[in-house]
Amino acid sequence: MPSLFSNISQPAIHVDPDEQIELRARAAGEHRATALAHPNIAFIKYWGNTDHLQRLPANPSLSMNLADLYTVTTVAFEAALTEDLLIINGTSVTGPGLARVTTSLDLIRTEASLNLAARVESESNFPVGSGIASSAAAFAALSVAGAAAAGLALSEAALSRLARRGSGSACRSVPAGYCQWLTGDDQTSVAASLAGADHWDLRDLVVIVSQEHKSVGSTGGHQIADTSSLQPARVAGAESRLAACRQALLARDLAAMGPVIEEDTIIMHAVMMSGHPPLYYWHPATMALIQATQQWRQEGLPVYFTIDAGPNVHLICEAQHAPAVEAAARRIPGVQNVLTSRAGGPARLIEF
Repeated sequence: MPSLFSNISQPAIHVDPDEQIELRARAAGEHRATALAHPNIAFIKYWGNTDHLQRLPANPSLSMNLADLYTVTTVAFEAALTEDLLIINGTSVTGPGLARVTTSLDLIRTEASLNLAARVESESNFPVGSGIASSAAAFAALSVAGAAAAGLALSEAALSRLARRGSGSACRSVPAGYCQWLTGDDQTSVAASLAGADHWDLRDLVVIVSQEHKSVGSTGGHQIADTSSLQPARVAGAESRLAACRQALLARDLAAMGPVIEEDTIIMHAVMMSGHPPLYYWHPATMALIQATQQWRQEGLPVYFTIDAGPNVHLICEAQHAPAVEAAARRIPGVQNVLTSRAGGPARLIEF
């Protein structure tokens, strides 16, 4: 059976040659590393798989990493442990959450010929499980830290593939800035940067209307996407929406990009709402923000919305308009908080 990381020939991600040697030397000694990764907001959405186990997407997607939101994860392979341990924001996690992390760690252990259980400790500076791509940041950080702790010096593409196996959108949190995730097989379905974080001074204002965990997470949602009669049309049009979005992004043309990202998010939520069982993620404040965004544009404030799998709304604008957008959003009944972020860099080691 070919390695999960075979056919990947790019240089190792964010690790210079001397550090690569050190990583491999450490594989026989202390197995510990810490990584930081950012969530991302998808402008063209990922929803539905052609292969649920490998998390191969039904359509390509495009996103922006969020610099001011992040997850820090430490992976320590320890001889004293008899099973993997997972601690998220100070709370021990068992059941499906731990099993999902163990599956990713098993891929790393197999590649590194390592037979040790791991302690995984992860903290985020934003609400998790509420539709702000917390799993994207978490599995990107887990992949980078876990691979380094195991002594593997993997390429960016290999880390993107590894992150994808834990959470599909996590592959987009591995490269820097504005990223595109390609469809394909297990070898070729990876994310790559289209433009660096400094390409365009956009802001994502994440408007929090709920911090509760979703009753049905994205993994479950992807599995029922094909039960909607609207999903084939969504997938069929994704390529053209992505091409239009990519062209506008590279040209830094928000007036061209904004309507595309709004259309794409509404189509995705229509699929969710028409699936079996239907997924209704929106709250009254979600709809109020959609309508308010349309009104703000009529009044001359250039801002557009997008919504991931949850009730919270992402308002996209250029930096000079962010203070006015935030002030307007905070006046909407039901808004709990607004988190503002610039475009962010790649997943990276911060301690090893």
